[in-house]
Amino acid sequence: MVNRLRTGIDVLDRKLDGGIPAGSIVVLSAQPASQAELFLYELTATRGTLWLSLDRTAESVIASIEQTPANTGDPTVRHISGEAPLDNAGKLVSALPETSNLIVDPLDVLEAQEPHSRFRAFMNDLQNHIVNTGSLAIVHCLDGRDVPPLRDTTEHFADVVFQLDTTTTGDEVENRLAIPKFRGGRAPTDVIKLNLVEEVSIDTSRDIA
Repeated sequence: MVNRLRTGIDVLDRKLDGGIPAGSIVVLSAQPASQAELFLYELTATRGTLWLSLDRTAESVIASIEQTPANTGDPTVRHISGEAPLDNAGKLVSALPETSNLIVDPLDVLEAQEPHSRFRAFMNDLQNHIVNTGSLAIVHCLDGRDVPPLRDTTEHFADVVFQLDTTTTGDEVENRLAIPKFRGGRAPTDVIKLNLVEEVSIDTSRDIA
């Protein structure tokens, strides 16, 4: 049996037969104007976590984690800035310890780096290290107005793809999660309607036609 690592989100862990196979890269694809970060916050409660922030400062990420009412851990947060983000991210990834979480938020900054071959090399190194340490990598991919040209490459590397769709219908904000790709396991065929308010939970309300 492949070792499964919990996501910390009970609804997902049940759907995924206990969690995600160790050594997996997971894409969390969501609009920038969504509550997708709740997934990342709750993941930090499961095991030691290294959070690489490509946009927000480390202080901003830590403050957000401390303020959320969701169950969280105490991740190590590093802000990657400067002119060589792929090199800086690669150095931190190479030091990731056994059975850890790695969060890259958002991956878009790295996907936009030139030449494209350097991003592919980074993803290969990431994949090798995650497999060798039996860890779990979650890469937050913004599905907004300006999608990087290498998003197809990212999703091809990924072992699991979570697609979060946030829409405003009438006077409600609706969140639906699809898992179209699950390498090495059985992908759920149904779309999960979620409540993303203070934590990630199933929306048990019934749709009224």
